[in-house]
Amino acid sequence: MKKRNCIAGVFIAMGLALGGGAALAAGYPDKPVTLVVPYPPGGATDVIARLIAEKLPAAWGQQVIVNNRPGAGTTVAAEAVARSPGDGYTLYMTTAAHTISASLYKKLNYDPLKDFAPLTLTSTIPLVLVTAPSLPVKNLDELIAYAKASPQGLSMASTGNGTPQHLTGELFKAKAGLNLVHVPYRGDAPMLTDLIGGQVQMAFVTLSAALPHIQSGKLKAIALAHPRRVEAIAQVPTMAEAGMKQFEAATWFGLFAPSSMPADLREKIYTDVAKIVATPEMTKKLQDMGGDVNNSSPQQFQAFINDEAQRWAEGVKLSGAQID
Repeated sequence: MKKRNCIAGVFIAMGLALGGGAALAAGYPDKPVTLVVPYPPGGATDVIARLIAEKLPAAWGQQVIVNNRPGAGTTVAAEAVARSPGDGYTLYMTTAAHTISASLYKKLNYDPLKDFAPLTLTSTIPLVLVTAPSLPVKNLDELIAYAKASPQGLSMASTGNGTPQHLTGELFKAKAGLNLVHVPYRGDAPMLTDLIGGQVQMAFVTLSAALPHIQSGKLKAIALAHPRRVEAIAQVPTMAEAGMKQFEAATWFGLFAPSSMPADLREKIYTDVAKIVATPEMTKKLQDMGGDVNNSSPQQFQAFINDEAQRWAEGVKLSGAQID
């Protein structure tokens, strides 16, 4: 009798384990959800997170609260999310910095690749190669020739050590065989001010940040690190069109959860968020920022993350960037 009860208990436990995710997904959410953003308010990541958070209550019947937790190159927020339960009440909207941190930091209290469940890649914004308006070049060939002829090399600005902008510049430097002197800044605003003023000469910048300055003529756009041209600056060629094949770089915006989240709940959140991102209103807002709508499934996003981690590891190695 005891043996039969024991066997029955095992099967009940197995049923709970297998069905727990479905039960959780069916009743989710029954309280407010926190969406953590690892940057201050006002940036592209925060804007996209809030656009989604504003629409989710209509589908979920619960408030979605954006919690900005900037610091240490996104690692403060990431560690907090990694330690949270995977019940769907703590979500994480982040960028390419998440995959870069896997190779950039010597020691982290979490694993950027193993401790998170990718839910969906919502959108990407390409990087554009720009120069100061005073630089006497009009295209990529002229920029490369000018840089090679400069005894001191050219100054290459970025939004900080180990950022996508910095590592993309390092990959470009290696591929073109140039001498570029890296000048890191604390964000887009001070970097763009010095680029426009000619204190630094070139940079890879997110299209959303550079677009108004390109359109006004304050910055000179050389090439877009994207597989196709963008309507807002249709006159600017891609890097491939300009002569540098297989050179693409973008900052991306994706939704994650702690890795313990059940598969059924991942699918539910992905489906609900994808419906919002696919609406004409949301699509237009993302395109106005210079971005593309992706809406990748959790499986597609996982494959993307694996590729990104490998690609950015190469950039980190070339740059020599390392953070303790």
